[in-house]
Amino acid sequence: MFGGSMVALVTPMKSDGALDFEALERLIEFHVDAGTRALVVAGTTGESPTLETDEHADLIGEAVRLSAGRVPVIAGTGSNSTAQTLHLTRKVEAMGVDGFLLVVPYYNKPSQEGLYRHFSTVARAVEKPVVLYNVPGRTSCDLLPETVARLAELDTVVGLKEATGDMQRLQALRELCGDEIELYSGDDATAMDFILGGGIGDVSVTANVAPEQMQALCDAARSGDREKAAEINNRLMPLHRELFVECNPVPVKWALAEMGLIQPGIRLPLVPLAEEHHERVRAALRHAGILD
Repeated sequence: MFGGSMVALVTPMKSDGALDFEALERLIEFHVDAGTRALVVAGTTGESPTLETDEHADLIGEAVRLSAGRVPVIAGTGSNSTAQTLHLTRKVEAMGVDGFLLVVPYYNKPSQEGLYRHFSTVARAVEKPVVLYNVPGRTSCDLLPETVARLAELDTVVGLKEATGDMQRLQALRELCGDEIELYSGDDATAMDFILGGGIGDVSVTANVAPEQMQALCDAARSGDREKAAEINNRLMPLHRELFVECNPVPVKWALAEMGLIQPGIRLPLVPLAEEHHERVRAALRHAGILD
């Protein structure tokens, strides 16, 4: 249903932290022109924890309007509250989104049964496709393959963004789930191996600044062309690394501002990229051929 390079889109903001819809339009045109396969809006990279409920919905609605059916919009609507997740997911479903990204509940550390009930409650209440999102490095809670297999039996659960970077986890998921669920990498540094190992795409931070290259990487890996995929990946590897020199999305928003695509706005508790890291990110952009 989804696949290829799916950008984990930043949320552009003005210097005072207000949402910048003019910059959002620039970013969407940038990705449509580059062939990005989906826009993941208001996820982790989109600073979703800092968005008020109404502006969260407004952001998603504006992304749907601006994309105008040219590229799928997957709305990040997950939280650590099942009731809140359900409310927001239902609120934006009518806006014309193509699917939802639901992160593992963070901070409260539910059991595997709690995770199953959380996701199944939301998945049974909506008609649009649901993509699960496992990122234990941020949530301190791991959605295990056995639970994914249970959730994959639900009609609306179509995919999993797996951000552990663990290739053994990929194989366990493939063995347990078969063709019942699509598997997407959520870790750019290992995305090539993930796709070569049977995944079908990457929900990518790097794609914010290098969309054409990331789509080419996904295409090469999906076709089994390891040599071509590795050539592209080697050019992008400094970006994969340096875009996490501080907590995401701090470096990637700085990089997009350096490229002239957005203003440098970011919301507390995150702050702009420390000056000591500027040249490292610039060097990675130059290595990828993005900056002269």
